[in-house]
Amino acid sequence: MSTFPDDLVRAQREWTVTYRRLAERPGRTELRRRLYRLSAQTFFHPCWHRRRPAPEAWWELRELGRADRDADERRHG
Repeated sequence: MSTFPDDLVRAQREWTVTYRRLAERPGRTELRRRLYRLSAQTFFHPCWHRRRPAPEAWWELRELGRADRDADERRHG
């Protein structure tokens, strides 16, 4: 069970996917804009207003974003 709100985890997962797509196709303006919006959405999420994240919290959130991507790749790859 995650200690993060579902919408925050979902935004982090979308960030991970978008970042990977941008790495594969650099220069795509729409991907850069989406990455920027998702970065702001995760960084300024209301859950951080209660407590500012420690580096460990950011790491945990990023790992949650990667875990689903890795599982999807195993299923579809």
